[in-house]
Amino acid sequence: MNELKIYNSYSRKKETFTPITPGHVGMYVCGPTVSGESHLGHARPYITFDVVYRYLMHLGYKVRYVRNITDAGHFEEEGREAEDKISKKAVLEKLEPMELVQKYTNLYHWAMAQFNTLPPTIEPTATGHIIEQIGMIEEIINAGFAYVVNGSVYFDVKKYAASYDYGKLSGRVLDDLLETTRELDGQEEKRDRADFALWKSAAPEHIMRWKSPWGVGFPGWHIECSAMATKYLGKQFDIHGGGMDLLFPHHESEIAQSTICNHVAPVRYWIHNNMITIGGKKMGKSYNNVIKLTELFSGMHPLLAKAYHPMVIRFFILQTHYRSTLDFSNEALQASEKGLKRLWESYENLGKLGTGSQPAGQASMEPKEDEELDKKVKTLVNEFDEFINDDFNTAKVLANMFELVPVINSMKDKSIPVAALSKETFVLLKQQMKIYIEDIFGLKNVSEADNAKLKGVMDLLIDIRKEAKSKKDFATSDKIRNQLQGLGISLKDEKDGGMNWTIE
Repeated sequence: MNELKIYNSYSRKKETFTPITPGHVGMYVCGPTVSGESHLGHARPYITFDVVYRYLMHLGYKVRYVRNITDAGHFEEEGREAEDKISKKAVLEKLEPMELVQKYTNLYHWAMAQFNTLPPTIEPTATGHIIEQIGMIEEIINAGFAYVVNGSVYFDVKKYAASYDYGKLSGRVLDDLLETTRELDGQEEKRDRADFALWKSAAPEHIMRWKSPWGVGFPGWHIECSAMATKYLGKQFDIHGGGMDLLFPHHESEIAQSTICNHVAPVRYWIHNNMITIGGKKMGKSYNNVIKLTELFSGMHPLLAKAYHPMVIRFFILQTHYRSTLDFSNEALQASEKGLKRLWESYENLGKLGTGSQPAGQASMEPKEDEELDKKVKTLVNEFDEFINDDFNTAKVLANMFELVPVINSMKDKSIPVAALSKETFVLLKQQMKIYIEDIFGLKNVSEADNAKLKGVMDLLIDIRKEAKSKKDFATSDKIRNQLQGLGISLKDEKDGGMNWTIE
């Protein structure tokens, strides 16, 4: 078998994967900030690293996959004022911060289950590891790479950069950073604008707050991941993943903090997926193009022509190499919908074919093996491993599968006899299609009929509710709404008299 090669964002080249401990892999992926609902942009990293996780296990590795939940505010310095996202959203939704965290964590888990992503081995929360974060900050202060000001603690980037290769991961030069860092709240108390917060003093109105040696406050964003990764994966581990948007400042800061604490670079292989764009534009609130996952599954967003099944989204993401930009459009998703349907039907046809069985009425003709076809099929199937070992190239594997689709369908239609393939090649084809489609790519059958039935049932219930309301039968109207709410389906009355429904 070919060796697995991974593009390491740190070295900017493909490297042969060799785990620190033979037979074991430690992998950390930055999880969501649960101050709101997950959106289309979140789907890509978690589906990408689900495939990485599945493939490593397929290779026989025992994988410890750690993916955190950021529930301690997610303090950010770069590009916006310091804010506690959790507290801010909790006030807006009139919920206790941890009620809000639980609500969006549950919704995130539900969405990940729809995508058929495997749960991580460990899913630590930032609030559950305040002690570890404080301990790590104390070590950085004792090592002389952090300083305390007014109850806040900052990492001394300039001092670190004098001895270490700061900026290598993101390709940023410190002098440029000092010139381009924006003036933000709290900047005046830092020694340098490039310094980042390890601990932030909490104002009296700040809801989420913890005692620390420097006063009451809350942790900086970056220290959370360093503390949790070190606790569960050790001072140095194999793989750290996340979106390219986390290269700087988050991952660059993680490297600096962990290196000072643990006296070793924390990660062997950095893997970053590229972004999803919508109509060529980056997703953002200012563009009004942030599509929540529930909106994607229900079709309830102005940019959506229809609802899309989670498996269609998963297939759509796997059709492009994870390091390439992926542009979202209704046309692209509808093409993926058709592609997945075609692939799955062919896969099911393959499952119905028996090894070496002769089509009825053709036994006397003694069909012979077609050596050219056999060689072609064997090559296409063997390339699955070659492509996936080349930096997890799911797109090329799927391209080969689509070359095999007409061959499989022709065998099903009996225009090509099954015996045209050698028994070895036919068994290999069946095995590898199953392994890749289901086990590694994590795809499942999409039943359009089920979606159509659900829509039909919802349309019927909406009509009944409208009729009940018109007759002032509010008991029936409320019963329909409340029972649907209990099933996780929200009905919303529109001003024009219409009704929308969404799965919560």
